[in-house]
Amino acid sequence: MSARDLTILGCSSQQPTRLRNHGAYLLRWNNEGLLFDPGEGTQRQFIFADIPPPVVTRIFVSHFHGDHCLGLGSMLMRLNLDNVRHVIHLYYPASGKKYLDRLRYGTIFHEQITVIEHPVTKGGVIEDNGSFKIEAEFLDHGVDNLGWRITEPNSIKFEKEKLLNFGIKGPLVRELEQQGQITIDGKVIRLDEVSWVRKGDVFAVVIDTKPCQAAIDLAKGAKMLLCESTYLEEHAHLAKAHNHMTAKQAAMIAKQAGAEELILTHYSARYRDIDLFQQEAREVFPNTQVADDFKRFPFRLR
Repeated sequence: MSARDLTILGCSSQQPTRLRNHGAYLLRWNNEGLLFDPGEGTQRQFIFADIPPPVVTRIFVSHFHGDHCLGLGSMLMRLNLDNVRHVIHLYYPASGKKYLDRLRYGTIFHEQITVIEHPVTKGGVIEDNGSFKIEAEFLDHGVDNLGWRITEPNSIKFEKEKLLNFGIKGPLVRELEQQGQITIDGKVIRLDEVSWVRKGDVFAVVIDTKPCQAAIDLAKGAKMLLCESTYLEEHAHLAKAHNHMTAKQAAMIAKQAGAEELILTHYSARYRDIDLFQQEAREVFPNTQVADDFKRFPFRLR
């Protein structure tokens, strides 16, 4: 998988509309497929998006309100039907284990896939396997609800001209990378003389919460922030009452966190024109985009 992008499989909130499905978000990154909050109908949305479901390697469930998890069971059964051989990692708040089991085993099927569960009991680093560092923090939604921060490791990038000038090529390059320095014709060449460090990119997800410090911490310096904006500012009282955010509040999170790009999603069904969300947010954070079903956002290398 060479794609590196975020695909919106759904962007509605509790109630889907004629044009917007329950939320679901697929990030294809470093030969993996990270699926966030598979709402009802996610399996079918993959077909419309022309993406094969077996690209999924990791599934993240923020919390167990229906619009964030009702598609989980059918998604796992689809992967089972497709006879995927790779492991599926499943991350979720530990307090929702009983709901997870109901979703996984609510119907009769012969399970052949391997699912490794990662129940989260406290915030912090959940996993760091060399490909990704996965962090989670509990948000402010009235139920146990997790936001996510995914970071790839830093990487060494060589400057070819400098390597050639020092006569470093072939297996000597690997030796230099592994040992940190190398001696050629009596001269010691250090790794930092011929290379630079590419900082790993960060993808952050903040779904279903009131504004809180945890949201800012998750989004700090993120290349891309996918963030809920259930209401417009004219309905800020509803956002507060239902533990959600407005587009303006989402923009404030992105601004305070120093994120590079903000993708708004999780719109209330009361709104038909989602461009209003973009207009409101851009007054605070100019690099704001709006999610829409089947829209893709490139997640380019830094």
